[in-house]
Amino acid sequence: MAGKGNSPRPPLAVALLATLLALFGLIPLGYVIYMTAVTGWDTSIELIFRPRVGELLANTLLLMLIVVPATLVVGVGGAWLVERTKLRGHKWWAVLLAAPLAIPAFVNSYGWVSAIPSLEGVWSGALIATLSYFPLVYIPAAATLSRLDPAIEQSAASLGLGPWRVFFRVVLPQLRIAVTGGGLLVGLHLLAEYGAFAMIRFETFTTAIMQQYASTFNGTAGNMLASVLVFFCLILLVLEARSRGTARYARIGSGAQSKPLRLPLHRYQIPAQLGLLALTGLAFGLPLWFVIRWIVAGGAEIWDVAEFVPALLQTLGLGLAGAVAATVVAFPMAYLAVRHPGWFSKSLELSNYITSSMPGIVVGLAFVTVAINVAPDIYQTTGLLVAAYVLLFIPRALVNIRAGLAQAPKELDEAARALGRSPLNAFLKITLRLTAPAAAGGAALVFLAVVTELTATLLLSPNGTTTLATAFWSKSSEIDYAGAAPYALLMILLSAPMTYLLFQQSKKVAGQ
Repeated sequence: MAGKGNSPRPPLAVALLATLLALFGLIPLGYVIYMTAVTGWDTSIELIFRPRVGELLANTLLLMLIVVPATLVVGVGGAWLVERTKLRGHKWWAVLLAAPLAIPAFVNSYGWVSAIPSLEGVWSGALIATLSYFPLVYIPAAATLSRLDPAIEQSAASLGLGPWRVFFRVVLPQLRIAVTGGGLLVGLHLLAEYGAFAMIRFETFTTAIMQQYASTFNGTAGNMLASVLVFFCLILLVLEARSRGTARYARIGSGAQSKPLRLPLHRYQIPAQLGLLALTGLAFGLPLWFVIRWIVAGGAEIWDVAEFVPALLQTLGLGLAGAVAATVVAFPMAYLAVRHPGWFSKSLELSNYITSSMPGIVVGLAFVTVAINVAPDIYQTTGLLVAAYVLLFIPRALVNIRAGLAQAPKELDEAARALGRSPLNAFLKITLRLTAPAAAGGAALVFLAVVTELTATLLLSPNGTTTLATAFWSKSSEIDYAGAAPYALLMILLSAPMTYLLFQQSKKVAGQ
């Protein structure tokens, strides 16, 4: 099971390309370090070790301790019900459990605030975050469960292990990549999320940084908060890397795999149906209902075609550009992480996760500072904005591509090379084809993220550029919930097809 047969030397071109991309990705981190150094040691210590930071730290850690385990339980539990039990309507539930990913977290918060205006605090934040982010665990877990060869489970059952012991001792360990990768994405979302928590007046590091920069633009207090946030992201990444391990999960061939036996639910059929109905209703139905309700209340005058059509077109263009760019950039890093694991590949991967964990406003300000001082011609250009999207959202492509490469047996690539194919030809004809569905899923995740990105877009977008997210935030910040509703609905309608594509691609990765 251990993956020890990898070549000790990765291809030089791939290693150089990945290194250059990683160095580019360190620009925001370099910005934070530089600003910290300029601030001075004594001032930095004074700003970091103060009661305000302790309060924000407690809020952020408590939120992560609640949300990450909750999303893992809900995501894996939902995937197991859909893929491993005789759940009635399991094909419908498979799609419905992925649907909440089409609701941006701040739109989810908008819906809940519309329902309960007094909503605030850590438990409200945990509720909204769990309902918004559990599909990030469910989708890869369901795809992995549907692909796992049931022969091992059947062997364990023949040895006398019951269904629960088979799940915890055989199935769950094989979900390691999906669970750790999904949990990492949830954690990074929590560290960087702004809109959802600002709307319910729950303060985290990110909301506090936004407040600092809004008041002083480049304040030292905000920089110190960003440095603490980066430190905790590093801890999260180290924990994920250690829990991932180096085991292999690939198998050669898929046609001979037998279908897994679905366990009967018996008296748990009705509770399972009611539980899934409540989950999807709260995560998808409630925010959608209030968006539609505000649209009806606002009437025809809130549909200003001159405003929302340009915002829609610009959002589409930026989303597609960001998705393609992030997927291309993630490929060499994922290839090194899977085929040539070691300190080098882990360091490159870690650098990208650190950058992506930073709030969009920090990445945006870093790019503003560098562009103005080094390359003023690229300031407020679409290219610079897309580059920021790549740095912010590359983990969404990287996690999917890494999982796809892990299930693409390297023996097939080696066999092609033994038959005379060049390394590049073997990669393009075999590995890339096997990984393409996972890459498409990663691109869909990036597209979804770009559609709902807020702070970096506000800072870096060219003059005259308005996206659905920035227009929604402008309206909702003015408590014009009816005026914000059309933009929320357009974001949902735009995200829904990509969410379904992500779900379908996850099934293709599973060979279905």
